[in-house]
Amino acid sequence: MTQLFADGTVETPPSSRLSALTAALAMPGLAAWRSLFTPGSTTPGPKAAAPLRLVPAAFTPSRLLPALRSYSGVRHRGSRGEPGPATLGRIGGLEVRLAVTAADVRRAQRLRYEVFYEEMSATPVAAMRLTRRDVDAFDGICDHLLVLDHESCRMVRGRRVPRVVGTYRLLRQEIAERHDGFYTAGEFDIAPLLARHPHRRFLELGRSCVLAPYRNKRTVELLWHGIWAYVRRHGIDVMFGCASLEGCDPQALARPLAFLHHFAPTDPEWAAQALPRHAAPMDLVPVEALDAKAALASLPPLIKGYLRIGAQIGRGAVIDRQFGTTDVLIVLPVEKISPRYVDHFGANGERHAA
Repeated sequence: MTQLFADGTVETPPSSRLSALTAALAMPGLAAWRSLFTPGSTTPGPKAAAPLRLVPAAFTPSRLLPALRSYSGVRHRGSRGEPGPATLGRIGGLEVRLAVTAADVRRAQRLRYEVFYEEMSATPVAAMRLTRRDVDAFDGICDHLLVLDHESCRMVRGRRVPRVVGTYRLLRQEIAERHDGFYTAGEFDIAPLLARHPHRRFLELGRSCVLAPYRNKRTVELLWHGIWAYVRRHGIDVMFGCASLEGCDPQALARPLAFLHHFAPTDPEWAAQALPRHAAPMDLVPVEALDAKAALASLPPLIKGYLRIGAQIGRGAVIDRQFGTTDVLIVLPVEKISPRYVDHFGANGERHAA
């Protein structure tokens, strides 16, 4: 893994990245930015026929300003200045809090790049390779939950900056409705789900990751504590989002997908269907041929955690080739969360309160 750079330090990009940037800056107007957002582009030239599109629709030139805002780490004014303290909890030297500054957001993006693109198999577009940050236009309207290690700091301009070791991205429904909707709507047809519950407040969870040495109970518990405190603060009724299984071959993931299809809760009230253009079936193994115990064990820990606390699963899976994953929809109504987890974190998220 590469070293995480605290804000205020300078990383010297390799010559290939400098060449790409120099070539892009030589182009007029929007053509420069278009070249940076084209997958695999390093030098200007004629557009290849039917290129593989790995960049989200939110990064097309018609949405340049949101993309630039996200790359700077600056959030839209409508998502800033929320009431309540930024710090949500602590365990020892670890703190969970919301990002407050643009530098905080950029540090979360660097962590995501390290985990998704360097450790795992996601494919970065040119602009991400240049900045070594995982960015999309939703970053500018979301809250960013951070776990900071105060015992692992860097000195930046004479002050100690704790390392970001875990993050979650949070998007409230009222913010999404004022902008371009939810990220999940690009993979699942969630419009009927939202329409069935017009008086409930939805919160999208996404881009969750933890640095490898910190993948333990303490860090994950602190992240969940932060989410629960945020849910109580904002009166959230339903959490939802995409959860990933690593790999893009449904046949290789047949057992865990079949387990979710046959055994995970899928109440019609909370159901949503995968969009057909990237959909993959989940019922690849008949229930009578499935070793349920082994299939459950093969699920990613995050998905097993969601199921334990009462989550519902959407219908169908989605292949995300940019991230090299197969995604399923998680829907978690607060009313269905197991009471023992509510008791564990406290009705108002006071268990690890700072």
